[in-house]
Amino acid sequence: MTQEQHHVGLIKGISEQFKPILEKSGQAIYIYLDDTHKTCNKNFATLVGYKSVKEWVAMETPLDDVDEASQPAVVSAYGNATEKLIASSLNIKVKNKTTGELIKARMIMVPIAYEGHVLALHFVSRT
Repeated sequence: MTQEQHHVGLIKGISEQFKPILEKSGQAIYIYLDDTHKTCNKNFATLVGYKSVKEWVAMETPLDDVDEASQPAVVSAYGNATEKLIASSLNIKVKNKTTGELIKARMIMVPIAYEGHVLALHFVSRT
């Protein structure tokens, strides 16, 4: 099995494990391993202007969904989550790619482990 196949399997597995949360939560949520290997719920895809979860998952530059001024904080929080296993709560702005709207949001990012890999689970709420 290649690393690519392994990472695809990780995202598929964690998507199944988190399915009740992704489908039933009123919050926008995404789970992130790297730019290529990620998943989200419909609420998150809609928030950032995608027609579907599948469309967002296919996009390979997810940091583009975050306002440029907020990007350093998101990158730092991701490093804290995946390297130091520290959760973060931060105020950011996300961009809706369809409307161009900048949306003030609160992001809670927590480290999660799945099959020996650390990923970041993000909850995003409009503020």
